Amino acid sequence: MKSAARLCSPAGAGIFVLALLISVEIAHAQNEPILVPDAVDYQKLLPLLPEAPEGWTTDKPEGSTEDVGGFRITNVHRDYRKGKGDTAPSAAISILDSVANPDYVSATSAAWNDTSETADGYGKPVTIDGNAGREDYDKPQKHASLWVMVANRYFVQIELQNQDPKELQEWIKRVDLKKLAEIK
Repeated sequence: MKSAARLCSPAGAGIFVLALLISVEIAHAQNEPILVPDAVDYQKLLPLLPEAPEGWTTDKPEGSTEDVGGFRITNVHRDYRKGKGDTAPSAAISILDSVANPDYVSATSAAWNDTSETADGYGKPVTIDGNAGREDYDKPQKHASLWVMVANRYFVQIELQNQDPKELQEWIKRVDLKKLAEIK
């Protein structure tokens, strides 16, 4: 009888009730939907992809908004070329709305802080109009890329082939980053 009295004592009962309430609350919280901001519709981002500069041609801009693993991702893209052939200069601009995956945003932008330089190229953090970014250049491949994070949700990527990496700065100027930051 003494052991039964210990289990049913006010202190023991209180701990049991507290443990029961915590387990019910945890189970209830697991069934609640996770409130994640929704990615914008790709149609809102397409107008931010610029027309081709003088002497260049461009494809029609493409975009999509898709459900991926329980959240939505929006991506728009446009390709540009100057001339024909494999060695002709080319560029590509992409915008990804990653608001639904903040872990991806923080992991990717944290990796931008590293700087490296070799005979084959470089990688370095940059800031464009107050926005954190990263610039990389692969000399043998003649491939330059620039990533910029806008409004802590949009990744803007510029990729250049067969161009001087200094041209990245000219290409990013063609994208209205302020207007992009206002789109919700």
